[in-house]
Amino acid sequence: VQLQASGGGLVQPGGSLRLSCGYSGFTSNYYVISWFRQAPGKEREGLASISSSDGSTYYTDSAKGRFTISKDNAKNTAYLQMTSLKPEDTAVYYCAAAEPHTDYDGNTGDGMDYWGKGTQVTVSS
Repeated sequence: VQLQASGGGLVQPGGSLRLSCGYSGFTSNYYVISWFRQAPGKEREGLASISSSDGSTYYTDSAKGRFTISKDNAKNTAYLQMTSLKPEDTAVYYCAAAEPHTDYDGNTGDGMDYWGKGTQVTVSS
């Protein structure tokens, strides 16, 4: 399984950005795609997850209200739409995936089966 996050960049406070996570190689139709971020000097932080089977979503408190996770099965791509961005959102953003029955922590990312390379998001004026 391979994942690749893209779409990061420099954005002004209050702006929006959409990150993409292209994925391939799953042998099952049942998996979870999640977004995490890690700011300098801070621990990795979970943001949102989406199930491949029914599209159900989960958000951590850090993402609720401003971030939206979605996916396009035809394009094998998951997205993270981020709005009302703040300087404290500056971080490297990663997408990750978990196979069925994997025991993972959605808040820290511990236990996720696969990780993509991150994409830098910088929120600054």
